[in-house]
Amino acid sequence: MNAAKKFIFDWVIPFVVAIILAVLINKFLIFKIMVPTSSMFPTIKPQDRIMATRVHNVKNLKRGDIVIFASKELGETLIKRLIGLPGDEVDVLDDGTVFINGKKLSEPYVINKSDKTGSFKVPAGHYLFFGDNRADSLDSRYWKEPYIPASAIQGVAQFIIYPFNRIGMLK
Repeated sequence: MNAAKKFIFDWVIPFVVAIILAVLINKFLIFKIMVPTSSMFPTIKPQDRIMATRVHNVKNLKRGDIVIFASKELGETLIKRLIGLPGDEVDVLDDGTVFINGKKLSEPYVINKSDKTGSFKVPAGHYLFFGDNRADSLDSRYWKEPYIPASAIQGVAQFIIYPFNRIGMLK
């Protein structure tokens, strides 16, 4: 085998295969995002880098998941906590307490509460999201259209990868 063929088989083909695999993994399995704001503090801090798994079946989403989705209203990708599932009735009291279908929601991850109230009836095929830092989160409570369609959901945050002193699974 001549030098050119050896170079192609030893270097070019493995490099092309690696690039194709990286693109496919990013498109269908996992992706990385950077969080620009403090809306999810203290769970996620500004500038944290997060690895997320792609959502292929929204029926697997659970209340409390930290979800990445596209907001058509704001024209950007957001990361918030899933509060309301399709069909849920969500009430937010002025002391920050959240009730789902009449039952108080336990939210130990919420440190900074807000007095923003609201009542929401989540339509079929849609979801309701709030930030963990309720006092500093522009979330469903403030949007003109508070419900995010299932088609806008991109992934579920799983793991902090940067900064290195915060590496770990998200709860």
